[in-house]
Amino acid sequence: MGNPNKIENEVAALREENKKRKIRTIVRGIISILTFLIFWQLLCTFGIVNDKVLASPIQVINAIFTKIVDPRPDGNILIVNILASFKLAMIGFFLALIAGLPLGLLMGWYRPVDKLLRPIFEMIRPLPPIAWIPIVIVLLGIGTVAKSFIIFFTTFVPIVINSYTGIRETNQVYINYAKTCGYSNWKIFCTVGIPSAMPLAFAGMVIALGNGWGTLIAAEMLASSSGLGYMILMGRNYGRIDTIIAGMLVIGLIGLGLTTTLRKVENRVLKWRLK
Repeated sequence: MGNPNKIENEVAALREENKKRKIRTIVRGIISILTFLIFWQLLCTFGIVNDKVLASPIQVINAIFTKIVDPRPDGNILIVNILASFKLAMIGFFLALIAGLPLGLLMGWYRPVDKLLRPIFEMIRPLPPIAWIPIVIVLLGIGTVAKSFIIFFTTFVPIVINSYTGIRETNQVYINYAKTCGYSNWKIFCTVGIPSAMPLAFAGMVIALGNGWGTLIAAEMLASSSGLGYMILMGRNYGRIDTIIAGMLVIGLIGLGLTTTLRKVENRVLKWRLK
């Protein structure tokens, strides 16, 4: 038996080291971003890059603050565009999660399901989301459902692949132990397979969320009247480089926030996982 106090001290030391590591990571990230912004500003200030091609960081930040109250050039203030895009992204993502997670787990665990569905999945998997746009317009029109379907397809594939891979990598020792305890295949699937698959499944969700949020521009090309993608398209039509980059920056920042939130959910759900 180990000394309890020694173990507690080691755990406390590990936690402290993790905190320091996180702080160092954050500081390095801030420094790299500031360096990039300064370099970008210098390029624009000294005219190395034409301001018709690239707006400066100051102009972009000014465009973001202006867009909070000014609906030009797309006819919507910033919060309206953010909410419209967020709604599309979340509908597509959660539909993909509801359909893709169980599908990937069942395909990975049950060979008959895998043999039945995998050929179909492998056939549609290589198709880019943009390729679905003409079919979506014909079948679903140009409303919210159609645009959400584009994001659904983008997020569906990585969720299925990662949940499938995660459950396929379940440790056989755990499966055999559960069998010796008299567990049925379904009970082993629920109590051993699914928990084992969750770390990779969450990794797939993070990838899917990033892909779906990044597909907004393509989805909002379907005759949108609001959204960050629509704002960027209108900025292009009116030659507003600052608006275009402002839209891109907002998409990136919100995407970062969504990914960070999902990571926190993962850490809370998978408390049992070794750090």
